[in-house]
Amino acid sequence: MTIVEILDRLVSLYSVVGTPNGEIVGWISDYLRSHGAKVSLVPGPEGDRANLFATVGPADKAGFILSGHMDVVPAGEPGWTSNPFKLRVQGERLYGRGTADMKGFLAAALAAVPALAKLRLSRPIHLAFSYDEEAGARGVPHLIARLPHLCAKPSAAIVGEPSNMQGIRGHKGKVAARITVKGMAGHSSRPDLGINAIHAMAEVLNAVIRQAERLTEGPLNPAFEPPYSSLQAGVVSGGQAINIIPDRCVIEVEARAVYGVDPADLLAPVKAAVDRLRAKGIEAEWAQMSAYPALLLPEDASLASLVRDLTGKEPLPAVSYGTEAGLYQGAGIDAIICGPGDIGHAHKPDEFILASDLVACRRMIETLGERCIG
Repeated sequence: MTIVEILDRLVSLYSVVGTPNGEIVGWISDYLRSHGAKVSLVPGPEGDRANLFATVGPADKAGFILSGHMDVVPAGEPGWTSNPFKLRVQGERLYGRGTADMKGFLAAALAAVPALAKLRLSRPIHLAFSYDEEAGARGVPHLIARLPHLCAKPSAAIVGEPSNMQGIRGHKGKVAARITVKGMAGHSSRPDLGINAIHAMAEVLNAVIRQAERLTEGPLNPAFEPPYSSLQAGVVSGGQAINIIPDRCVIEVEARAVYGVDPADLLAPVKAAVDRLRAKGIEAEWAQMSAYPALLLPEDASLASLVRDLTGKEPLPAVSYGTEAGLYQGAGIDAIICGPGDIGHAHKPDEFILASDLVACRRMIETLGERCIG
């Protein structure tokens, strides 16, 4: 199969974040096994989705991980000019949900497998495809925990998020939490007989705003845009009608931390505000939704030099969005971001990737394989 044919199949396999992924896992598994790869599935606690780990070459030797996620964000935005789950080819542009983020990388890696299988690899190439990355990297921790049972400790991981085929050595870390305040409903004419959950949540929202303002003062890292850690409330919901005392209010907050700052620490003032509500007798719940650490690969790291040689481009110091790379680094495996496509085209109507990017990525992977001979 050609890269475009593989991408066409992957786009058509519905794998929206938070949904069962047996269909795409099954198709990829069958494809890889048909080319001699050893395939293992690593299910998650959800019971209806799994990570996929495959090896070409000797699993008992230190090799390289090619990391990507199989899930995509939903495609309900207005503005799509074609079916988002059917690949549309228009010249160099290949349109469809996930083409850039990041089924394009999966397609390039899968397209390289037949060539890798023909090489007498002395060091393996592993494909590590995860689920629910778009929900805060929920799947890959289960895969990373299983690595000691699947292969020798890998030398490095290349995470193929869209980067225009340029290495990226660093990114911010993230933590997200959902806060639920429960009040007591009643007629709005008798506020003395109810508890307004939205009013109670105002104290928490104020804590979010104050902390966000404090973070602009530092610590600062000029490699990022903005150069400081950040915090925001991204979702607020509550209430039923203007004349009903709202008995429930929910906010979802996220913090993004520069390297060296624990993302969870950024939420401490917000959590303290929730604790103050509880002390007043108001029912309030705190639930962490996701978390992953920042990434920082030193400029002189051998992996940075390798990706520079493979792509012909100097790796960038950092980006502000996050990936699974920080989790690999946290497990003691050097990691870098490098993949086809532009992050600016992801999560938008008419998401697309260039066919030339896919070819460049496949060549990078095949060249990496050639370096694993002998």
